Amino acid sequence: MQPAAVQFIIREEQAADREAIRQVHRLAFKTDDEGALVDRLRADGLVIVSMVAEIAGNVVGHILFSRLPIETQSGMVEAIALSPVAVKPSFQLKSIGSSLIRRGLALCRDRAVRIVLVVGHPDYYPRFGFSAEAAKRLKSSFSGPMFMALELVPGALDGIVGTVRYPTAFDTQ
Repeated sequence: MQPAAVQFIIREEQAADREAIRQVHRLAFKTDDEGALVDRLRADGLVIVSMVAEIAGNVVGHILFSRLPIETQSGMVEAIALSPVAVKPSFQLKSIGSSLIRRGLALCRDRAVRIVLVVGHPDYYPRFGFSAEAAKRLKSSFSGPMFMALELVPGALDGIVGTVRYPTAFDTQ
């Protein structure tokens, strides 16, 4: 039996959403770490896209994309990280997370983003086009099957060999 469909809207984050966003991450991850990460990424000016899913005026999901350049021998290549994404547990398995990812990627594409990186479940993120194979020439502290890349512009990773160093905002405090 399929879960009942829910009506939700996805929109860009507003300043008034910040506590609700922290609460979404707190409930989804059972810790304040991801909410604090979002705050640090905002404070460091690294946010490219931040969107919420809302039902009847209540924020039930959130996704954030932030700057994450790739260091190469010939200089920096612009890329972004998809992290974090969360949906309140009582609203999971209703396509809200998938919708946030798809809408977020579309907005990134509209903002001329070429490369998106994610550390996540290797059975989940490939449905959006991410692959560990695409990230194989990128070194990271997260290298392996959970470290994946997506080209929003075909060929954006052609010939790119480098190192991804996550900003200090990703360090646990």
